[in-house]
Amino acid sequence: MKRKCAFRRISAPLLSSSLGMLVTQAASAKSGGVDYSWGASALAKAHDFVVTMMFYVVNVCYAVGSIVAIISALLIFAKMQYQEGETAKNVMTLLGAILFVLGASAVFPAFFGYRT
Repeated sequence: MKRKCAFRRISAPLLSSSLGMLVTQAASAKSGGVDYSWGASALAKAHDFVVTMMFYVVNVCYAVGSIVAIISALLIFAKMQYQEGETAKNVMTLLGAILFVLGASAVFPAFFGYRT
C-alpha cells in the first residue's frame, strides 16, 4: 500500500509538468504565421477616437470636480456648525480631491498630445 502512495506522489507532478510543456509548445507553434498589421490601424483609430472625445472628458472632469467640491464644502460647513470634529481631515480630503481632478484634467490631454 505504501508503495502505491509513493508512486502517485512522484508520478503526479511528473505527469502535470510534462502535460504543461506539451501545451506550451502547441500554443507557441502558431505565433509565427500571424499577421499583426491590422493592429497598427486599430490602434491609430482608437487614438483618434480618444483625441476626439478629449474635450468632453475634460469638461466632465471639471463638472464632477465642482459637484464634489460643493458637496464636500457643505458637509464641512455642517460639521463645523455641529462641532463634530475632524474638519481638518475633511478639508485636506477636499483639497486633495480638487488637486487630483485639476491634475488629471491637465495630464490626460497632455498624455495624448491634445492642445486646446
